[in-house]
Amino acid sequence: MGFEFFSPAFILLIAAVLICLVKGHARTTFILIAPIITLLAIWQIPDGVQSTVKFLTYNIEPVEGSPLRRLFATIFTIMVFVGGLFSFRIARWYELAAAFTYAAGAIGVCFAGDLITMFVYWELMAIFSTIVVWCGGTLGSRAAGMRYAIMHFLGGVILKVGIVGVVLETGSIQIQPMLATNFSTWMILIGILINAAAPPVSAWLADAYPEATPTGSVFLSAFTTKTAVLALILLFPGESVLIGIGLFMVMYGIIFALLENDVRRILSYSVVNQVGFMVVAIGIGTEMALNGAAAHAFAHIIYKALLFMSAGVVIYRTGKNKCIELGGLFRTMPLTCVCGIIGALAISSFPLTSGFTTKSMISQAAVDGNLVWVYMALTAASAGVFLHAGIKFPWFVFFQKDSGLRSKDAPWNMGLAMIIFASMCILLGVFPEILYALLPYPVDYQPYSIGKVLFYLQLLLFSGLAFFVLLPLMKRTMTISLDTDWLWRRAGFSLVKLIERAVSSLGEVISQQRNSLQKLLQRMVVRYLGQPHTADSQERSVFARSWRVGTTVLWIAGLLSAYVLLYYF
Repeated sequence: MGFEFFSPAFILLIAAVLICLVKGHARTTFILIAPIITLLAIWQIPDGVQSTVKFLTYNIEPVEGSPLRRLFATIFTIMVFVGGLFSFRIARWYELAAAFTYAAGAIGVCFAGDLITMFVYWELMAIFSTIVVWCGGTLGSRAAGMRYAIMHFLGGVILKVGIVGVVLETGSIQIQPMLATNFSTWMILIGILINAAAPPVSAWLADAYPEATPTGSVFLSAFTTKTAVLALILLFPGESVLIGIGLFMVMYGIIFALLENDVRRILSYSVVNQVGFMVVAIGIGTEMALNGAAAHAFAHIIYKALLFMSAGVVIYRTGKNKCIELGGLFRTMPLTCVCGIIGALAISSFPLTSGFTTKSMISQAAVDGNLVWVYMALTAASAGVFLHAGIKFPWFVFFQKDSGLRSKDAPWNMGLAMIIFASMCILLGVFPEILYALLPYPVDYQPYSIGKVLFYLQLLLFSGLAFFVLLPLMKRTMTISLDTDWLWRRAGFSLVKLIERAVSSLGEVISQQRNSLQKLLQRMVVRYLGQPHTADSQERSVFARSWRVGTTVLWIAGLLSAYVLLYYF
C-alpha cells in the first residue's frame, strides 16, 4: 500500500475509533497491533514529497519523507505501543482513544510537507492532549486542562498568524529553513516555542501533566514538546537566538525541579530542562548539533516515559504523589525501583546508557563550534540534572526513610512496558550505532573515549556527593513552587477577590443611595400627598392644606401659561 495521500497517522486515527467501538480482548488487540502496523507503514515512505493536492491556490503536500521525519515518527510509534501496553488494563477507553488520536497528530506533523498540513495536525494534538489531561477526572485536572487548552490554542493562533504572514510575503507554504528576521517568522518561532515549553510560557507543562492519570502522563511526556523540537529542526536550524533560550530552559528546569515536592512535577520540569538541551543544539545548527538534537529527542522519549511509568506505578499502587509521603518502596516494588533507577541514570548521561551517547553529541557540537561558554553551561547543567532527576527522584521515592507503605509491585503489563524501555536505554547506550544509523546526517562521532567517560563519572560522583551533603536542604514541604503560573494561581485569584469586594462595596453604596432615595420619596409623598385633611391632624400635607384664594389664582395662572407655551413651541 502506498501512502501518497494518507499519512500513517490515519492508521492510529482508525484505531482510536475502533477503541471506542469494541471491548475486551478486541480492544486490547487494536491497542497493541495498530502501532506495529503504523511502524511498518512509516518505513514504506521513501524520501521526498509523495504527492500534492490542490487546495485553493496552494499545493498541499500531505506526506513527505526524510530520515529525520522517519526517526521522529518511529519513536512516536514505539511510544504508542509501549504506552498502550502500560495503560490498557487500567486506562479508560476514552482516554486511550484520545491518546491514540493525540499520537496520530504527532505522526501527522512528522510527515507534513507544508505549513497548512502541519498546522492541522498541530491543532489536532492540542485538542486531544487536552482531553487526556481532562481524563484525570478531578477538579484539578479540569482546571489544569482548561488552562492547558487556552495556552495551546493561543500558541496555535500565534503560529497561524505567522504562517499567513509568510504565505503572503513569499507565496509559498513549503516547510523550509528560515530565520526569525521579521514579524511573521517570529510569530512562527514563538508559536512553536510555546509547544516546546520555553519560559516564560512553560508553566502549562508542570501545571497539566501531573493532573492527568498515571497512564495519561506517560503519553503527555512524549509528543507535544518533541514535535516542537522536530518543527524547530525543520524550520529554524541555526537560529542563534535558540541557544540563549535553550540554556535558559536548561537552568530553569533544574532549579524548579529541585524545589518541587510532587514527583510528577519534578519530572515535568525535567522535561523542560531536557528539551532545553535540544533547543541549544538546534541553535548551534551544525550537522553534529542537529544529529545530537534528533538523537537526544529519541532517547529522551524513552527514558522520560520510563520515569513517568515508574512514578505512575507508585501513584497507582500507593495513591501518594509527594516526596515527603514516600520512601522505602524498594522493599516491595523492586522492579519499579530498578527501572526507575535506569531511567534516572539515562537522563543523567551515565556511561552505558542512552543519555550519555546522545547528550554528549550536543556538548561536542558546542566544542566544535568554539562555543566554550555554551559547553561550560551544558556541563554544569548535566550536574544539575543528576541532582534533581538522577538522585532526588529515586532517593525520595524508593529510599530515604521508611514510609511504612507496603504496596505491591507493578502489574505484569506495566512491568513489561518498563522493562522494554529500560532495556532500550541500555541498548542504545552500549550500541549507539543503532541510533546513529537513523540520524539525518552521517555520524563521525565516538562517544566512548577514556577522557569523556572519566569526566562524566567524576561530574556525576561529585554531584551525588553534593546532594547528600545538602540533603537537609532538599527536603520539601507541602507547597507549590510558582513561576509564571503565579499569574493565575495568585494574581488572578487576588484580582477576582478584588473585583468581588469592589462589586460588593458598589452594591452597598447603591443600596445606601437607594435607601436614601426611598426615604426622600417617602418624605415627598408624605409632604405633598400624604395625610388627609382632618381637623385633628397636626401636620398636614401640602396638598391637604387650605390655601388662600390669591395663592390658588397664582398657581392656576402659572399652569395655564406653561400649557400655552408648550402648545405653541
